[in-house]
Amino acid sequence: MRYIGIDAPETRPGELEAFGMEAWQANRQLVEGKIVHLERDVSETDKYGRLLRYIYVSDIFVNAELVRQGLARAKAYPPDTKYHDYLEKLEQQARQAGRGMWAK
Repeated sequence: MRYIGIDAPETRPGELEAFGMEAWQANRQLVEGKIVHLERDVSETDKYGRLLRYIYVSDIFVNAELVRQGLARAKAYPPDTKYHDYLEKLEQQARQAGRGMWAK
């Protein structure tokens, strides 16, 4: 599954990026063992066949929470841009606050 609207650091062996493990762990804490709700935008899947979805656990918008914590960047993947402006705003706030990857 691909989280729409965000780009998190890589965690694949040989491609581990700064804050990749922190992003992976935060995502795991948010979703593991919980009831997850999925929201589709325009596209069903990407070119690799992955489902494209916005992820929710209870009242937490997981895609946005990762950006808010500075553990993912907002990234538009047209035509799936329903929350792009909101995610961009959260990224700017994370940058200004020096959270996660934006720490100085």
